[in-house]
Amino acid sequence: MYTLKKSLGQHFLHDEQMCQKIVGQLTLQPGLKLLEVGPGGGALTKYLLKKEDTDFKAIEFDEEKVNYLIKTYPELNDKIIHIDFLKAEVPFPGHFSIIGNFPYNISTQILFKVLEWETQVDEVIGMFQKEVAQRVASKEGNKTYGILSVLIQAFFKVEYLFDVHENCFTPPPKVKSGVIRLTNTQNPYQIEQPRRFLKMVKTAFGQRRKTLRNALKPLLSPEQLADEIFNLRAEQLSVPDFVKLYNTYFNHA
Repeated sequence: MYTLKKSLGQHFLHDEQMCQKIVGQLTLQPGLKLLEVGPGGGALTKYLLKKEDTDFKAIEFDEEKVNYLIKTYPELNDKIIHIDFLKAEVPFPGHFSIIGNFPYNISTQILFKVLEWETQVDEVIGMFQKEVAQRVASKEGNKTYGILSVLIQAFFKVEYLFDVHENCFTPPPKVKSGVIRLTNTQNPYQIEQPRRFLKMVKTAFGQRRKTLRNALKPLLSPEQLADEIFNLRAEQLSVPDFVKLYNTYFNHA
Protein backbone atom coordinates (compact mmCIF):
# COMPACT_ATOMS: atom_id res chain seq x y z
CA MET A 1 0.00 0.00 0.00
CA TYR A 2 0.98 3.66 0.19
CA THR A 3 0.75 6.48 2.70
CA LEU A 4 -0.86 9.90 2.36
CA LYS A 5 1.48 12.84 2.48
CA LYS A 6 -0.07 16.08 3.71
CA SER A 7 3.04 17.96 2.61
CA LEU A 8 2.15 17.09 -1.01
CA GLY A 9 -1.50 18.08 -0.59
CA GLN A 10 -2.65 14.51 -1.09
CA HIS A 11 -6.34 13.60 -0.85
CA PHE A 12 -7.28 10.48 -2.76
CA LEU A 13 -10.57 9.88 -4.56
CA HIS A 14 -12.22 6.64 -3.53
CA ASP A 15 -15.70 7.19 -5.02
CA GLU A 16 -15.69 5.05 -8.17
CA GLN A 17 -18.72 6.76 -9.72
CA MET A 18 -17.07 10.15 -9.32
CA CYS A 19 -13.80 8.84 -10.81
CA GLN A 20 -15.71 7.59 -13.86
CA LYS A 21 -17.64 10.85 -14.10
CA ILE A 22 -14.42 12.89 -14.19
CA VAL A 23 -12.79 10.60 -16.77
CA GLY A 24 -16.01 10.77 -18.78
CA GLN A 25 -15.51 14.51 -19.34
CA LEU A 26 -12.53 13.91 -21.63
CA THR A 27 -12.95 14.68 -25.31
CA LEU A 28 -11.78 11.44 -26.92
CA GLN A 29 -10.35 11.34 -30.42
CA PRO A 30 -8.22 8.84 -32.36
CA GLY A 31 -4.57 9.01 -31.38
CA LEU A 32 -5.22 11.22 -28.34
CA LYS A 33 -2.08 12.06 -26.37
CA LEU A 34 -3.05 12.29 -22.71
CA LEU A 35 -1.12 13.36 -19.61
CA GLU A 36 -2.38 12.64 -16.11
CA VAL A 37 -0.91 14.91 -13.45
CA GLY A 38 -0.54 13.44 -9.96
CA PRO A 39 -2.11 9.97 -10.40
CA GLY A 40 -1.52 9.17 -6.71
CA GLY A 41 -3.11 5.80 -5.99
CA GLY A 42 -4.45 5.42 -9.52
CA ALA A 43 -8.12 6.31 -8.93
CA LEU A 44 -8.45 7.92 -12.37
CA THR A 45 -5.52 6.07 -13.92
CA LYS A 46 -7.20 2.67 -13.97
CA TYR A 47 -10.01 4.09 -16.11
CA LEU A 48 -7.69 6.15 -18.31
CA LEU A 49 -5.64 3.04 -19.15
CA LYS A 50 -8.78 1.47 -20.65
CA LYS A 51 -9.13 4.22 -23.25
CA GLU A 52 -8.35 2.76 -26.66
CA ASP A 53 -6.08 4.45 -29.19
CA THR A 54 -4.70 6.78 -26.53
CA ASP A 55 -1.03 7.55 -25.90
CA PHE A 56 -1.05 7.86 -22.10
CA LYS A 57 1.60 9.23 -19.73
CA ALA A 58 1.48 10.22 -16.06
CA ILE A 59 3.64 12.57 -14.00
CA GLU A 60 4.05 11.65 -10.33
CA PHE A 61 6.50 13.27 -7.91
CA ASP A 62 6.06 10.90 -4.94
CA GLU A 63 8.39 7.91 -5.33
CA GLU A 64 6.25 5.72 -3.08
CA LYS A 65 3.25 6.29 -5.37
CA VAL A 66 5.36 5.62 -8.48
CA ASN A 67 6.41 2.24 -7.08
CA TYR A 68 2.84 1.42 -6.01
CA LEU A 69 1.40 2.34 -9.42
CA ILE A 70 3.93 0.28 -11.38
CA LYS A 71 3.36 -2.71 -9.09
CA THR A 72 -0.45 -2.40 -9.30
CA TYR A 73 -0.63 -1.50 -13.01
CA PRO A 74 2.42 -3.08 -14.72
CA GLU A 75 1.42 -1.52 -18.06
CA LEU A 76 2.40 1.85 -16.53
CA ASN A 77 6.05 0.81 -16.36
CA ASP A 78 7.24 3.00 -19.24
CA LYS A 79 4.44 5.58 -18.96
CA ILE A 80 5.26 7.25 -15.62
CA ILE A 81 7.48 10.32 -15.50
CA HIS A 82 8.91 10.58 -11.98
CA ILE A 83 9.35 14.35 -11.57
CA ASP A 84 7.83 17.44 -10.01
CA PHE A 85 5.22 18.57 -12.57
CA LEU A 86 6.28 22.19 -12.13
CA LYS A 87 9.78 21.26 -13.35
CA ALA A 88 8.66 18.92 -16.13
CA GLU A 89 9.47 19.29 -19.80
CA VAL A 90 6.65 19.11 -22.35
CA PRO A 91 5.76 15.37 -22.31
CA PHE A 92 4.67 14.98 -25.94
CA PRO A 93 5.57 16.41 -29.32
CA GLY A 94 2.53 18.13 -30.83
CA HIS A 95 -0.84 18.53 -29.17
CA PHE A 96 -2.06 16.74 -26.03
CA SER A 97 -4.68 16.90 -23.27
CA ILE A 98 -4.24 16.99 -19.48
CA ILE A 99 -6.34 15.43 -16.72
CA GLY A 100 -5.84 15.29 -12.99
CA ASN A 101 -6.99 15.52 -9.42
CA PHE A 102 -4.50 18.33 -8.91
CA PRO A 103 -2.70 18.77 -5.56
CA TYR A 104 -4.49 21.74 -4.04
CA ASN A 105 -1.36 23.31 -2.58
CA ILE A 106 0.13 23.93 -6.04
CA SER A 107 -3.02 24.21 -8.18
CA THR A 108 -2.41 27.84 -9.16
CA GLN A 109 1.17 27.03 -10.21
CA ILE A 110 -0.16 24.08 -12.24
CA LEU A 111 -2.41 26.46 -14.17
CA PHE A 112 0.51 28.77 -14.89
CA LYS A 113 2.43 25.72 -16.18
CA VAL A 114 -0.53 24.92 -18.48
CA LEU A 115 -0.29 28.49 -19.78
CA GLU A 116 3.41 27.95 -20.55
CA TRP A 117 2.41 24.94 -22.67
CA GLU A 118 -0.67 26.66 -24.12
CA THR A 119 0.27 26.21 -27.78
CA GLN A 120 0.21 22.41 -27.31
CA VAL A 121 -2.53 21.82 -24.72
CA ASP A 122 -5.93 21.20 -26.35
CA GLU A 123 -7.96 20.42 -23.23
CA VAL A 124 -7.62 20.24 -19.45
CA ILE A 125 -10.02 18.32 -17.22
CA GLY A 126 -9.01 19.25 -13.70
CA MET A 127 -10.24 18.91 -10.16
CA PHE A 128 -9.32 21.86 -7.99
CA GLN A 129 -10.25 23.38 -4.69
CA LYS A 130 -13.68 24.83 -5.50
CA GLU A 131 -12.52 28.37 -4.73
CA VAL A 132 -9.73 28.08 -7.34
CA ALA A 133 -12.06 26.48 -9.92
CA GLN A 134 -14.57 29.32 -9.43
CA ARG A 135 -11.81 31.91 -9.70
CA VAL A 136 -10.69 30.50 -13.05
CA ALA A 137 -14.28 30.61 -14.37
CA SER A 138 -15.17 34.00 -12.84
CA LYS A 139 -16.27 37.02 -14.90
CA GLU A 140 -15.41 40.70 -14.44
CA GLY A 141 -17.13 42.52 -11.59
CA ASN A 142 -16.89 39.55 -9.19
CA LYS A 143 -14.64 39.49 -6.14
CA THR A 144 -13.25 36.14 -7.32
CA TYR A 145 -12.24 37.60 -10.71
CA GLY A 146 -8.49 38.08 -10.89
CA ILE A 147 -5.18 37.26 -12.55
CA LEU A 148 -5.98 33.59 -13.19
CA SER A 149 -9.44 34.41 -14.59
CA VAL A 150 -8.04 36.80 -17.19
CA LEU A 151 -4.96 34.80 -18.18
CA ILE A 152 -6.74 31.46 -18.57
CA GLN A 153 -9.81 32.92 -20.30
CA ALA A 154 -7.62 34.77 -22.81
CA PHE A 155 -6.50 31.39 -24.18
CA PHE A 156 -9.11 28.84 -23.04
CA LYS A 157 -12.87 28.46 -22.84
CA VAL A 158 -13.64 27.68 -19.18
CA GLU A 159 -16.54 25.49 -18.06
CA TYR A 160 -17.30 24.80 -14.40
CA LEU A 161 -18.58 21.22 -14.66
CA PHE A 162 -19.60 20.04 -11.17
CA ASP A 163 -18.81 19.94 -7.45
CA VAL A 164 -17.12 16.97 -5.80
CA HIS A 165 -18.29 16.19 -2.25
CA GLU A 166 -15.67 15.93 0.49
CA ASN A 167 -16.81 12.38 1.31
CA CYS A 168 -15.54 11.21 -2.09
CA PHE A 169 -11.98 11.54 -0.72
CA THR A 170 -9.66 9.86 1.74
CA PRO A 171 -9.07 11.78 3.95
CA PRO A 172 -11.97 14.23 3.36
CA PRO A 173 -10.45 17.66 2.59
CA LYS A 174 -11.54 20.66 4.66
CA VAL A 175 -12.34 22.55 1.47
CA LYS A 176 -14.93 22.06 -1.27
CA SER A 177 -13.78 20.71 -4.65
CA GLY A 178 -14.86 21.39 -8.21
CA VAL A 179 -14.08 20.05 -11.69
CA ILE A 180 -13.53 22.38 -14.64
CA ARG A 181 -12.83 21.96 -18.34
CA LEU A 182 -10.44 24.23 -20.22
CA THR A 183 -10.76 24.08 -24.01
CA ASN A 184 -8.02 25.75 -26.04
CA THR A 185 -9.46 28.56 -28.17
CA GLN A 186 -6.32 28.93 -30.33
CA ASN A 187 -5.24 32.35 -29.03
CA PRO A 188 -8.37 34.14 -30.32
CA TYR A 189 -7.04 37.57 -29.34
CA GLN A 190 -3.75 37.01 -31.21
CA ILE A 191 -1.62 37.83 -28.16
CA GLU A 192 1.89 37.79 -29.63
CA GLN A 193 3.82 38.24 -26.39
CA PRO A 194 2.10 36.23 -23.63
CA ARG A 195 4.79 37.06 -21.07
CA ARG A 196 4.22 40.78 -21.55
CA PHE A 197 0.45 40.26 -21.29
CA LEU A 198 1.01 38.26 -18.09
CA LYS A 199 3.14 41.04 -16.57
CA MET A 200 0.51 43.66 -17.39
CA VAL A 201 -2.35 41.62 -15.87
CA LYS A 202 -0.36 40.75 -12.72
CA THR A 203 0.61 44.39 -12.22
CA ALA A 204 -2.97 45.58 -12.80
CA PHE A 205 -4.30 43.26 -10.09
CA GLY A 206 -1.32 43.84 -7.78
CA GLN A 207 -3.24 46.60 -6.00
CA ARG A 208 -6.81 45.62 -6.80
CA ARG A 209 -8.46 48.31 -4.68
CA LYS A 210 -6.64 51.05 -6.55
CA THR A 211 -7.39 52.37 -10.01
CA LEU A 212 -5.40 51.10 -12.97
CA ARG A 213 -3.74 54.53 -13.05
CA ASN A 214 -2.09 53.81 -9.70
CA ALA A 215 -1.51 50.09 -10.28
CA LEU A 216 0.12 50.50 -13.72
CA LYS A 217 2.15 53.59 -12.84
CA PRO A 218 5.43 51.59 -12.82
CA LEU A 219 4.86 50.46 -16.43
CA LEU A 220 3.46 53.52 -18.24
CA SER A 221 4.18 57.22 -18.62
CA PRO A 222 1.96 59.95 -17.06
CA GLU A 223 0.85 60.93 -20.59
CA GLN A 224 -0.34 57.40 -21.33
CA LEU A 225 -2.08 57.15 -17.96
CA ALA A 226 -4.27 60.15 -18.80
CA ASP A 227 -6.66 57.88 -20.77
CA GLU A 228 -10.08 57.42 -19.13
CA ILE A 229 -9.72 53.62 -18.96
CA PHE A 230 -7.19 54.08 -16.15
CA ASN A 231 -9.96 55.48 -13.91
CA LEU A 232 -11.25 51.89 -13.61
CA ARG A 233 -10.06 49.12 -11.31
CA ALA A 234 -8.68 45.86 -12.73
CA GLU A 235 -11.70 43.79 -11.68
CA GLN A 236 -13.96 46.02 -13.82
CA LEU A 237 -12.19 45.12 -17.08
CA SER A 238 -13.34 42.15 -19.17
CA VAL A 239 -10.83 39.89 -20.91
CA PRO A 240 -11.33 41.79 -24.23
CA ASP A 241 -10.76 45.06 -22.31
CA PHE A 242 -7.44 43.74 -21.03
CA VAL A 243 -6.47 42.68 -24.55
CA LYS A 244 -7.32 46.16 -25.84
CA LEU A 245 -5.19 47.68 -23.07
CA TYR A 246 -2.33 45.35 -23.97
CA ASN A 247 -2.58 46.09 -27.70
CA THR A 248 -2.71 49.84 -27.12
CA TYR A 249 0.09 50.22 -24.58
CA PHE A 250 2.16 47.02 -24.26
CA ASN A 251 2.28 45.16 -27.59
CA HIS A 252 5.34 46.84 -29.03
CA ALA A 253 9.01 46.03 -29.45
